[in-house]
Amino acid sequence: MKRMLLSVLAVVATVGIVFLGFAYWYDTTGQHPDARYDTRVAQPAYVQTHPVVLVDATHNNFHTCAGRYQPFCVLLRSDGLEVKDLRQWSAAGLAGSSVLVIANAAGPDGYEEKNAFSDEDQQAIVGYVNGGGSLFLIADHSPFGSAAQELAGRFRVTMHYRYARDDDNKDGWDNERLLFSRANGLLRSHPITEGRTPEERVERVVTFTGQSLSGPPGSTAILVMGEKAYDWESRKVRFPAAGHAQVIAFEYGKGRVVVAGEAAFLTAQVDPLGLKFGMNSAGNDDRKFLLNALHWLTHTI
Repeated sequence: MKRMLLSVLAVVATVGIVFLGFAYWYDTTGQHPDARYDTRVAQPAYVQTHPVVLVDATHNNFHTCAGRYQPFCVLLRSDGLEVKDLRQWSAAGLAGSSVLVIANAAGPDGYEEKNAFSDEDQQAIVGYVNGGGSLFLIADHSPFGSAAQELAGRFRVTMHYRYARDDDNKDGWDNERLLFSRANGLLRSHPITEGRTPEERVERVVTFTGQSLSGPPGSTAILVMGEKAYDWESRKVRFPAAGHAQVIAFEYGKGRVVVAGEAAFLTAQVDPLGLKFGMNSAGNDDRKFLLNALHWLTHTI
């Protein structure tokens, strides 16, 4: 009996070591840009003019053009936009651009959940939008929601920080892949979802967890959380998210704002096992959604 018990313990220990090794390999390798994703645009929207889009890389951003948002940036360039990395922050540096993209800003290393934006930064961004610029603010699940909440609050947007899930409206078996479609009523009509032509019309968007949001009066909740959606914190702690959103759009001053509570659906990534996350995942219109969002932010629609 003792020998059998020792054998069982040895098997359990081996399995545990293998699992920990796999987890370490998966976490350290992480999701990375899908180099095979086709970013070509057959009919670019910007042929005669090329609005400047600045992609923030100054606030410890988890997603930048040089990393996980490479497909995002290359796709926009294919559509005729002039996409630039913003590597040195200043209010003057925003001048001359049409859109400022901030994706998953974070606090200092080790304190990623802390506010990522100084008061001066926030004032500059609000002034930029008030004056006619557009802001595309993307803040994922924890820790990114809390890092961007103070800036979002300047536009009266509330970020709910946690992990958005919906057991009833999901893509396949995975409740971390949220489905927003015309069929389930969670994809709402807006210039971003209608596009300029029937070919640009968005029918189905899939997001990959993220967080939920609440917008200011007069804003449009474009991706709406279902009646039984919730913000997950642990097995025992869930907060109802019905009526929240994952994407909100609104006018602000002379400018426009789109706030997204999930980052992966706006790019194309693969994990170490080859699983796809984003525009490259089959059966969604995430790519159309992204292009239409930029068309709206640049006042093309």
